[in-house]
Order: sequence, then C-alpha cells, then structure tokens
Amino acid sequence: MTLRSVLATALLLSLAACAGTSRVMLSDARPPVDPATVRIYTAVPPGAIQIAQLDARSAVGFGTQGQTDAVVRRLKNEAARLGANGVVLIGVGGDGGRSPVGVSVGGGSYGGHVGGGIGIGIPTQQKQGAGIAIYVPPGAQDPSGPRPLMPPPRTR
Repeated sequence: MTLRSVLATALLLSLAACAGTSRVMLSDARPPVDPATVRIYTAVPPGAIQIAQLDARSAVGFGTQGQTDAVVRRLKNEAARLGANGVVLIGVGGDGGRSPVGVSVGGGSYGGHVGGGIGIGIPTQQKQGAGIAIYVPPGAQDPSGPRPLMPPPRTR
C-alpha cells in the first residue's frame, strides 16, 4: 500500500467519524420501533412522553440538502432505537461556517534540491440538528393540537 492510499484512507475515515448522534435521556427507553414509523413534529403533542434530547451531525460536505436529510434521518433512527414514535424538531442548520477539514502544503530544500507546493482550500461544513424523541400514545393527540409536519401541497 502506498503512502498516498494510506493518507487518503485516513482522511476518509476521519471525515466519516465526524457524523453521528448523541442523546440525553429524559425518561426510560421503550422497545425499539421501525424508523419509518417515526413522525416529525413542530411541538410536543398533548399526552406525549418525552424520552430523550437528541443531537445529530452530518458528514462533512458542501452544505447540501442531502446533508440536512441525513441529519433528520439520524434523529429519526436514534429516536426509533429508543422506542420513540416521534421527534419534535428543534432545528437543523449549518455549523456556523467552521470547517472541520483543513489542508496545508509546505516546501523546503535539501542540498541542491528545492521543492514547493500549492494549496487549495475547499470550504466544507457539517449540518447539525436537535430534537426531542417522544412517544405519542394512540389517541393521545388532541385534534386541535400540534400536527406532524407534512410536505406542502404542490401547486401547478
């Protein structure tokens, strides 16, 4: 294996390690559920039980919608592992412009040989999100209370 492939592998692994989730338990976990059944809410519905506060980060990228989707997917997956059937989305956004990836290039000389390099900076960012994992018992939601987020209707 060449030095170049070792460095490339190390870089990819370090970038992938930046993504993840964390949680602070607020009550006991329930049996896990299918992540596809976890719904996103804007507010805690009446009768819901708060299970955990969740935080998620995307992998490093260029601030795409795919990163936002990955953060929401991570929140839903973690909520499902805790037995929550809902997540109250507190927010999803950028990381404030901080780039967790940096590149530097140097140069020097040895004897009669001189070397140099050119550096190119590529701005990257991570998306992060926060939410509350909740369990909404059947029939607990008041019809006039908060509703799950629904995609807006398409107009032509």
